[in-house]
Amino acid sequence: MSQMTLVRHGQASFFADEYDKLSSLGEQQVRRLGRQWAQQRLVIDEVYCGPRSRQRASAELAGSEYQQSGLGWPEPIELADLDEYDLDGLMNRFVPRLAERNSDFARLVEIYRQSEGEQNRLRDFQRMFETLLRHWQAAEFPETGVESWSAFRQRVARVVRHIQDRPGRSRRVVLFTSGGFIGCAVQQALGADDLKALELNWRIRNSSLTEFMFTPDRFTIDSFNAVPHLDDPALWTYR
Repeated sequence: MSQMTLVRHGQASFFADEYDKLSSLGEQQVRRLGRQWAQQRLVIDEVYCGPRSRQRASAELAGSEYQQSGLGWPEPIELADLDEYDLDGLMNRFVPRLAERNSDFARLVEIYRQSEGEQNRLRDFQRMFETLLRHWQAAEFPETGVESWSAFRQRVARVVRHIQDRPGRSRRVVLFTSGGFIGCAVQQALGADDLKALELNWRIRNSSLTEFMFTPDRFTIDSFNAVPHLDDPALWTYR
């Protein structure tokens, strides 16, 4: 069987003007990953990354550390389908529409907007965002032009199928993507319900490894959310 490893990107610059950029801690997280793989002399056959800066940079920095040991790092192949769900569309189009129609959600948005201090902002954002994604899964307001949950699930399945259909046996394939994509891939491997995909998403650490074993006909989870390269819990982040 072959192995597929989904890597969540390193910590991005949450609350900064440019979110889609690794923080200094995020860079450290993925460099440590590449260094550990090099120490293990892990042979990697294929590397893929999503189109976002945080996803591409994670692949590049991990690869840079890996190559310093004299090992060959495959040229990352960028796949648009490895992107996260449509965060910009959800925040800029879906949030206003939902707030207009749902007073409870509008209250959560207002609490988040008025929150002060990093920990309070993170907490209030998470409360608002979890509610937002549950409404998104329910396919409310499809006319907003935001990628639907159904379309997102199909996109995740396309990537898995693409990797399964590639030639070769006993391949080790690494994909750098985001938490929503990983949660949905785990859901599909387990045959779990839609809500479980979101619950899994919330727990996925930055630069963590979620591994699957696969053949053209099988796709089975082997490990979830592992961070063996981050030996200090102070390096564990979720946003």
